[in-house]
Amino acid sequence: MEMQSRREFLRTVALGSLAFLLPCCSRVNNQTAPPNILFIMADDMGYGDPGCYNPESKAPTPTIDRLAREGMRFTDAHAPGAVCVPSRYGLLTGRYPFRMTREPGTSLIAPDRMTIGTLMQEHGYHTGCVGKWHLGFDGGTKLDRDFSTPMRGGPVDRGFDYYFGIPASLDIPPYYYIENDQVVEPPTDHIAASSSEGWSPIQGAFWREGGIAPGFTHREVLPEFAEKAVSFLDQHSQNHRDQPFFLYLALAAPHTPWLPGEDYEGDSGAGMYGDFAVHVDAAIGRVLSTLVELGLQQNTLVVFTSDNGPVWYDDDVEEFRHDSAGMLRGMKGDIWEAGHRMPFIARWPGHIRPGSESGETICFTDMLATFAGILEVDLPPEAGADSYNILPILLEEEYEQPLREATIHYSTARFFAIRQGRWKLVPHRGSGGFSEPRRITPGPGEPEGQLYDMEVDPRETTNLYQDRPEVVKRLSALLDSYRQQDRTVSSR
Repeated sequence: MEMQSRREFLRTVALGSLAFLLPCCSRVNNQTAPPNILFIMADDMGYGDPGCYNPESKAPTPTIDRLAREGMRFTDAHAPGAVCVPSRYGLLTGRYPFRMTREPGTSLIAPDRMTIGTLMQEHGYHTGCVGKWHLGFDGGTKLDRDFSTPMRGGPVDRGFDYYFGIPASLDIPPYYYIENDQVVEPPTDHIAASSSEGWSPIQGAFWREGGIAPGFTHREVLPEFAEKAVSFLDQHSQNHRDQPFFLYLALAAPHTPWLPGEDYEGDSGAGMYGDFAVHVDAAIGRVLSTLVELGLQQNTLVVFTSDNGPVWYDDDVEEFRHDSAGMLRGMKGDIWEAGHRMPFIARWPGHIRPGSESGETICFTDMLATFAGILEVDLPPEAGADSYNILPILLEEEYEQPLREATIHYSTARFFAIRQGRWKLVPHRGSGGFSEPRRITPGPGEPEGQLYDMEVDPRETTNLYQDRPEVVKRLSALLDSYRQQDRTVSSR
């Protein structure tokens, strides 16, 4: 597949700028048709990568920056987990990932569990999922399964009319494409491990050795996903124009392997990672320009975010003068803010005010209740236990603040944190993830956990655990109540 040319990228940017000519800002109940929804999730892109979040970013992101100018930028939005699987589970189900039941060789989403896909499907939407799934299939995804049989339990069984993508991250074998519930070509070949000199073992052009489908090329995955998203929109425009669409575009980049196309090499000041982030931005631009070309942009809600923080060390910040975490503490996997505080932008011409901003604390789990709010329907009592409708924020309507009672965070080492208002409590010491120190055993007289005042200390530099015991006690009890019961949100 040919990489997108520089000329095509500039055309993408030019087409996207037409959004400035569109009217705003009517309320949702004045619309004549249900909106299309395009939800774009990057993979491992940090809070400080897009220029609209970090003016000092060394990775130009004109498409993402334009979305921020044309929509609402959230500054306190969070993934429910600090790595791929829990974030995706929370997004699709409206439930915190610690509620997920893990059984090897099965889908991580129960067959009767409502997802954002089934919600939209039930209300007449043409639904599509393109990209990285990473929530399991019945029968597993490894070489010991029968690849001639359908891949059940995946997107087409969890609310999506169409799927094209890969089963997990692009550094986890075996490597192959799935379309709908069929393997496009089984991973009958073998590929050696890959790494890059000058980077840590889990950075650069890193992938693990294992099975691979003949003809599968890691570098082609990002442009392939962009083209499949464009194809979905084209097919929708031709064959389903009487329906609204919901497209979940789950990119597998800039997660490793960092493989920017030739047109983007050297386009950033942050090495191959920065160049790959530039390529991600261009791929998003390719999809957004298609909305304009097909006349779909005016009534389409576009949401952009990332699943978790970046793999970017202090040494990388020092070398490139690029802070992928945006001055937040930590990185991917961590309970600290850089692990789960994400760029989050929503654009909806005529409804969301261009250039608006919100500091309200939100979470990916909120999408299920929000989409139900757009549809003006109630969720079943058993659905979306941790989902709040953020539509009043998007439309800048009056609502009872804060919207969420509290927000739960979750790290790779299963460290929990609870955020309520200005306070963030972590009942453990250490990052609970990739950053050192991962775990700290408190000595005599030392604090057992971490408490931060996020209003004045968003970089989590001052531990107030021993200074505010009443806050620790209150938040500890509230965290326990969330963990001990499958709560139903009453205020959504």
